[in-house]
Order: sequence, then structure tokens, then C-alpha cells
Amino acid sequence: MISFKGKQYPCCASLTMGLIGGKWKTVILYHLTQDTLRYNELRKSMPTVTERTLSLQLKALEEDGLIKRKVYTSKPPLKVEYSLTDFGKTLIPLIKSIAEWGDLVAEKYA
Repeated sequence: MISFKGKQYPCCASLTMGLIGGKWKTVILYHLTQDTLRYNELRKSMPTVTERTLSLQLKALEEDGLIKRKVYTSKPPLKVEYSLTDFGKTLIPLIKSIAEWGDLVAEKYA
């Protein structure tokens, strides 16, 4: 068993999928590998995700330490930006590999 942030995982692959698995987490991380983005910018880049799902996935990624949320409150309107943490940046090669594999599948097997 592997322990990470109080959760138990049966193997290293299970830990990885626990952190980035699901329909939207990897997509969010993919967009954040390219730039720091505001909530609405993320939302526009993923038009089929619901606001609730996006918010929940962002919160989960933040809790796992993969992304950071920076809030600017000096003057209205409230501005919130999301970016990868140093820990999250370790996923960039993996995210790029996943994206490249998706391109290959779309090209050769669709």
C-alpha cells in the first residue's frame, strides 16, 4: 500500500490515477501546462464542462497540491488565477504524452 495525504492506494498507478484520473482533471492540467488561467478562461477552453464540475475538480487538484489558486482582492471585480505548483509541473511530461497519444489515436484509429 502507498500512502499519500492520508489516503491509501494499492499501487503507484492507482495513486497516479487518483490524482489525475477522471474526465476533467487531466484536461484542466493540460490547459494549465501552457499558461496561468483565470476561471472563465478555463471554462471557455472546456465548453462542455459544467461550472459545478469545474469548481469541484479545481478544488480537488488544489487540495492534492497540483495547482494553486491565487485570489486578487485589492479591487472589485474579484480576480482568481490558477496555475501549476512545482509539484504539478512534474506532471507536464505525462500530460504531454497523454495528449500526444490522443492525437495519434485521432489520426490513425478514428
